[in-house]
Amino acid sequence: MSSPVTLDLSHLGTILVDAGRLNASDVEKIVRAQKENELSFEQAALRLGLISQDDINFALARQSDSPHPAAGGASVSDDVVAAIEPYNRVVEQLHVLRSQLMRCWFNGERGHKALAITSADRSEGRSFIAANLAVVFAQTGARTALIDADLRHGCQARLFKLEDSSDAEAFTSRRAGLSNILAGQARREHVITNGVIRNLAVLPAGVAPPNPHELLSRPAFGRLLDDLAEEFDVILIDTPAARHYADAQTLASRAGAALLVARKDLTSAPELSRLARSLQQSRVELVGSVFNDF
Repeated sequence: MSSPVTLDLSHLGTILVDAGRLNASDVEKIVRAQKENELSFEQAALRLGLISQDDINFALARQSDSPHPAAGGASVSDDVVAAIEPYNRVVEQLHVLRSQLMRCWFNGERGHKALAITSADRSEGRSFIAANLAVVFAQTGARTALIDADLRHGCQARLFKLEDSSDAEAFTSRRAGLSNILAGQARREHVITNGVIRNLAVLPAGVAPPNPHELLSRPAFGRLLDDLAEEFDVILIDTPAARHYADAQTLASRAGAALLVARKDLTSAPELSRLARSLQQSRVELVGSVFNDF
């Protein structure tokens, strides 16, 4: 996998250079400022005054071969703001998070590919962060897989509108997902959805099983991650709330690392601390935390 700077530059930067909106000297200045100030490529370029927001819009649209979907007519839920409004404040902060994760985890040096996105309790924005973070990774050109491993209350199928169909047979087939793969009822290539966003594949949770934790604890999940690591650069795993189920710790252990999500005026600091300690005791690397105030 490419280094963090190369991954960020090879798409936005190259597109702008090819279009004559940046030159090689500009790119060197941007990359230097990006490293020194821990900024995304586009933030560094904007700060230096070398590009405008219009240049970024142009590059992102060219990168995906089409304009970003507009609100109201999008092929994704309005909650997937990175696809619908890729230039707002929330998404800019996700760009910073993406750059930090590229540097500290998805840097290719140790072959890291998977990361669990978890929180102590429900309604803290874990699935929102997972979905939008997957989109901003995909927008850099990184081959990204998003796994909905909340087998009880999975919502990525809804966020990416994978179940929107008037055809009853198609609707039934689209309900298949991770649970069906782990139970031996479906093959990965038959239930993973590509093409919702360029470079992004989404594996929905599937039909709710009677034994979620047992399914996730099976060797089949580890084999699935190994298979996906051959195909993707970044694998994000949306987990259940850790306070209610042991699934989150199992999934984080499989991934090797976790990103903790907390929400303003909702997350209990003691609960979050307990979760962090529990994960560390399981030798899960904590790559950071996200304070969600949206």
